[in-house]
Amino acid sequence: MTFVDKHYSAAGPLTLSANITAFPPTQALLDGAVTSDLVSLDFAGLKNAHAGFKDMLRRNRYDISEMAIATFLQAHSYGKPFSLIPFVVLGRFQHHCIGYNTDVHPQMSPADLAGKTVGVRSYTQTTGLWVRGILQNDYGVDPQSVTWLCFDQPHLEEYTDPADCVIWGDPAKDPVNMLLDGELDAAVLGMNMPKDPRIRTLIPDPAVAALAWYDRVGFVPPNHYLMVPNALCDQRPDVVRALWSMLCASRDAAGYGDAINATPYGIEANRTALENAILYATQQRMISCPVAVDDLFHPLIRDIAR
Repeated sequence: MTFVDKHYSAAGPLTLSANITAFPPTQALLDGAVTSDLVSLDFAGLKNAHAGFKDMLRRNRYDISEMAIATFLQAHSYGKPFSLIPFVVLGRFQHHCIGYNTDVHPQMSPADLAGKTVGVRSYTQTTGLWVRGILQNDYGVDPQSVTWLCFDQPHLEEYTDPADCVIWGDPAKDPVNMLLDGELDAAVLGMNMPKDPRIRTLIPDPAVAALAWYDRVGFVPPNHYLMVPNALCDQRPDVVRALWSMLCASRDAAGYGDAINATPYGIEANRTALENAILYATQQRMISCPVAVDDLFHPLIRDIAR
C-alpha cells in the first residue's frame, strides 16, 4: 500500500471522503441535517470505523476519519502527517469492560491479575489503553505483570507490541469465546462483554466506581476522535473552518440533556482526557515518550477549536 500525498483545489467547494460512522455526535452529519455550501462529505459507509484505520494511516485514504486516540498518539509519535480534531465521536466509561469467568476463578479482583493471562482484541486497542491505565493508576496493577493475549496486529506498521507481556492467540478463536470456554483468566471486551451469568466484572460495582472516578478526574474516557491530513489544513483552511462549524452543529443537534457529557468538543474541553491518554500510552509503551497536548493539533486547529 502506498501513502498518497493530498492535493486540494485552491478554491471553491470540496467533497471530502469521510470515514465517519453513526454515533449521536455525528448523526446530523450522516442524515444531511447539517450541511455547508463549501463542504460535502462522501461517507465511506463502513459499519465499523476501525475497519478503515489502516487505510487512513498507511495510505492517507480519507480526507477526514474517525481514529482511536491510542492509535492517533502512535501515529503522531511516528511523525505521520495528520492532525487531531478535538471532537469526541465515541466516549464511555471503561470500568465495566474487563470481566472474568467465575467457573475459572470464583472470586477475582484487580489485585489478582499479576501472572494471569488476559485476552484483548489488540494490545493497542483504546479500550485496553483505558482499562490498563485505570488498573495501573487506581488499583496498582503493573501491566507488565500480566500476559496480554491478542489477536489483531497494530494499525501502525512501525510499532511492535511489547514482547515481554504480549502473546498471540489462535486466529480461529476470539477473546469472547475463550473467556466463556474458560481458556482465559480475564478479558477486555468492551461492548462485546457477554451476558452470561458466569461472567463478572473484575472491578466490583463498575458503574459506582466509574462515577467516583469521574468525580475525581472530570472526564469520560474518549475512544474515537476525528483526524484530518495536515495537507487539508495547509491548503484549504477555509474548508477546515467550515468543517469544524459543521461538526459543532452536529454535536449540538444531539443535545446534552442531564447526562454526563461523554462527547465534548474543543481542545480545552478535552485537555485532561488527552493528558491522561498520553500518560497511559507512555506507561504502556505504546509511545516512547510523552507529548504536549497542543502538539497533537495543526496550528489552524489550535486557532479555531480552542
